[in-house]
Amino acid sequence: MQVSYRWLKEYVDLKGVTPEQLAEELTRGGIEVDGIQPRNNGVEKVVVGKVLDTQPHPNADKLKVCTVDVNEEDPLQIVCGAANVAKGQYVPVALHKARLPGGVKIKKSKLRGVASQGMICSADELGLPEKLLTKHQQDGILVLPEETKIGSDVAEVLELDDYILELDLTPNRSDCLSMRGVAYEAAALLDRELNLPQTEEKVGKGKEVDITLDVEEDCPFYALQVVKNLKLGPSPQWMQNRLMAAGVRPINNVVDVTNYVMLEYGQPLHAFDYQKVSDEEIIVRRARAGETVETLDGVTRGCDEETLLITDGEKPIAIAGVMGGANSEVTEETTTVLLESAYFSPTLVRRTARRLGLRSEASNRFEKGVDPEGIIPALERAVHLLTELAGGQAASPVTVEKVGDVEEVTIQLRHNRLTGLLGVQITEEAVRDIFKRLRFETEVKNETYRVQVPSRRPDLSIEVDLIEEVARLYGYNRIPSTLPWGQQFPGSLTQEQKLRRRIRHTLQDVGLFEVIGYSLTHPKRLKEIASLYSGFQPIRISMPMSDERKVLRTSLIPQLVETAEYNVHRRQEEIRLFELSRVFLTEEKLKDDLPEERWMLAGLLTGSGAGKHWGKQEETLDFYTVKGLLEMLFTRLGVKGVNYRAAQLKGYHPGRTAELVIGEETVGILGQLHPKVEANHDLDDTYVFELDLVKVLEKAGEHIVGYHPLPVYPSSSRDLALVVDESLPAGELEAVIRSAGGDLLEKVNLFDVFTGNQVGEGKKSVAYSLTYRSDDRTLTDEEVNQAHQRVVEQLESLTGATLRK
Repeated sequence: MQVSYRWLKEYVDLKGVTPEQLAEELTRGGIEVDGIQPRNNGVEKVVVGKVLDTQPHPNADKLKVCTVDVNEEDPLQIVCGAANVAKGQYVPVALHKARLPGGVKIKKSKLRGVASQGMICSADELGLPEKLLTKHQQDGILVLPEETKIGSDVAEVLELDDYILELDLTPNRSDCLSMRGVAYEAAALLDRELNLPQTEEKVGKGKEVDITLDVEEDCPFYALQVVKNLKLGPSPQWMQNRLMAAGVRPINNVVDVTNYVMLEYGQPLHAFDYQKVSDEEIIVRRARAGETVETLDGVTRGCDEETLLITDGEKPIAIAGVMGGANSEVTEETTTVLLESAYFSPTLVRRTARRLGLRSEASNRFEKGVDPEGIIPALERAVHLLTELAGGQAASPVTVEKVGDVEEVTIQLRHNRLTGLLGVQITEEAVRDIFKRLRFETEVKNETYRVQVPSRRPDLSIEVDLIEEVARLYGYNRIPSTLPWGQQFPGSLTQEQKLRRRIRHTLQDVGLFEVIGYSLTHPKRLKEIASLYSGFQPIRISMPMSDERKVLRTSLIPQLVETAEYNVHRRQEEIRLFELSRVFLTEEKLKDDLPEERWMLAGLLTGSGAGKHWGKQEETLDFYTVKGLLEMLFTRLGVKGVNYRAAQLKGYHPGRTAELVIGEETVGILGQLHPKVEANHDLDDTYVFELDLVKVLEKAGEHIVGYHPLPVYPSSSRDLALVVDESLPAGELEAVIRSAGGDLLEKVNLFDVFTGNQVGEGKKSVAYSLTYRSDDRTLTDEEVNQAHQRVVEQLESLTGATLRK
């Protein structure tokens, strides 16, 4: 909403209040002012002149030598190149040393050998926006009304000595979409008197036009009146000035009056050419299937059954609340109009305007709700102005079709509730004064205010709304800031949040990048690669935005593979990704309640272990690289007892995949993608892992970094080469070795694995290096041999291993 400071001064006494101070008061009161724009962009020493005579320029075909009276001793001689300049016109004249927008300076000069003592100006040269000018005003010089006083300041005539306040209104403050509404607000905030124009109904003696409301819930209030003997022409300069200040282009005196009253009252009006309305009847109804309306912009628009139409019994003549029809448009031949003022369903207008792509000043007000009490006064104001400015005469009484009465809204406000919420002791007298400034009728009994809210304020309906009104006018700056009282606790992360943060930091420390994937995916992606919860049903979205995103994910891995493929196609050779997020699990095909949201961690690594460099050999990424990364993570989390068990899973390499097990519970998957899956996504050797964080973090302990002194006593080493079944995991052998070695066994290192004819079919040779050491003495050979022999015996009895010879 653009508010003219000069126009507002007619309704509210703003003496001593600058536009900046007014903007500050409005903003403090909850009506935010986005900016203040002066209408005068630099016009100085430009006056009104009358063209007394024009003669052709002796040395230029397109120039004219004009004699212009500017109310000085002698007329001025001005050379002008505008085609429309003519004798008898009243025009803006820039005098010697005048200034125009853009820093243009005017001085006496010679044009083609003829002296010119100034410049006759166009609207554009005065800084008037082109979009707000008629076609006639856009071409050539600006012609002013004949009643304009010669020699007067053009800035005063065009009301350029004005400021425009740009209001950024919230949807609930539709009352401030009118000058009257802003005037009520300014008068209340400034505690000034309000002086609004009053009009009376002009009753004509002609026949009433019948009104039929087929859909009362869509249009419960419809009023109209016929005005005859109109003489169309330009509206007076003061009205044009105010319309342009509000961002509305003047058209003619009839249309300008309807726009002016809309800006003044917030009530959109529409004028129909009475001669084009058949049967002297108005029927408000819904559109029929396939019905069309040619609107004022010349576009034929299709209507659906939700579109509300204004018809004359034979044909639609307007789309209610949005735009009038071309078949009833006011033209230069119009002498009688049918003036409409109504209330239309805000929801219906909003839907229609959105569907048709027609947003206007009128629809903007209708869709937020107009004041029912202002419908008749706005109509009377428009008829009054048409009579005064267009020579019109009321040709019928005001005809009204109304469903029910406007309900009075009365709210009770408890004084103790008011002071309790605001935290300030405000007196009853001060509260009564605030409601008086707001023009709310108020009664007080037993410290309870009974407030009658006017219909122009539909945003007020409950007790706290009135408390907000009191706070606005009392002044938010006068309400002291206080600290919250009561028992307070310092904020901190939960244990689970701390562990998740530690996971992120650990993986980022070793070069992985965190990604955030879509929660929605395609079912085939979930079926391509097995996960911990492949048996669960993916939940389908009832109205997916795209075919690629129609089910909730049960695994994070497919999204990581999709992200890796995207990066590979953009020449990213080394990809290290992880995601810590939720999956959505349910075992039911049809889910009525919410699914289980489970925290998971997944990672993907592909490409070489390090970038190419002349000084070192390129590393190879393999299963053990990722296994080592996870073991470091488990160490940081304090998770112990994680074992790796070979697995055969869909979408994974059959010999390079393992399940992660703690006790007997599977907590994750680690492995290389199957070569076919890698080929489908243009990936090289790619390793992924996925962990159930809920299960893993249940096993997490407090991460404590331990420091041990350097060993004082020497160690003793023994190598051990064993022949075992090829299917026997090395992890089981190591567990037996550590158990049998006891406290003296310090370290076990697997350094060789061999298969071949030398060890026999179905067998493999594994070699370990065992380190023995004591913290309090030097071990003898006999002690080391005894401990080592126990290890050999336990391996033979528990695993069937034999020493390789």
